[in-house]
Amino acid sequence: MFTGIVQGLATVTALTEKPGLRRFTLGFPPGFAQGMMVGASVAVDGVCLTVTTLHGSDSADFDVMLQSLSLTTLAALHPGSRVNVERAARDGAEIGGHPLSGHVDFRATLAEIRRPENNHVMRLAVPSPWMRYIFAKGYIAVDGASLTVAEAQRERDGSGWFEVWLIPETMRVTAFADKAVGALLNIEIERQTQVFVDTVRDAIDARLGALQPLIEALLRERGLTLDDVARPLIIR
Repeated sequence: MFTGIVQGLATVTALTEKPGLRRFTLGFPPGFAQGMMVGASVAVDGVCLTVTTLHGSDSADFDVMLQSLSLTTLAALHPGSRVNVERAARDGAEIGGHPLSGHVDFRATLAEIRRPENNHVMRLAVPSPWMRYIFAKGYIAVDGASLTVAEAQRERDGSGWFEVWLIPETMRVTAFADKAVGALLNIEIERQTQVFVDTVRDAIDARLGALQPLIEALLRERGLTLDDVARPLIIR
């Protein structure tokens, strides 16, 4: 488990292609790998990876299989890329962000950046159907960083966008300063929210039964979906 509190910035120092996987060598900030062992878990831009080889106290190898490369942003990394890193939380550790599994759900596109004084605002475009799990004031993990959703808007097709506001300290300790409009970012939704949304939706489906197709057709005529009906129940 991880907490979503980024502990440092690592740099990709080498890439090695292997049959069925790609090996990443990461250089860590001073002290990050103190006491680390082969087999340890590290969140790299929000993706849970396993240490396969240690190079002294400041570098390690990680093997990433093809499926993870296809589902996350790791495939786009190159020597010199900076990534957010966090070591697995220890028992009894303070959860400064929110509990994360390190399992990325989808990639969002950085659609807009605004820079009000002492702030950095990112608007991220979300593909369908993931907006059903994203609410203003809720938690979300972006490249492994636990953030609070400031604003969110859902479209009828289940896509949409959300915004997060980053303070200077967050920009200092993460790689968000490297991201330009059009960049892809790894997103892990908050699991308790997902369970609650899915439970409410399943209950509605069970209640509607054979009437569901008819009701969905009526809602479509009015530009609505069942998710729109369920949303007030979830927020409440």
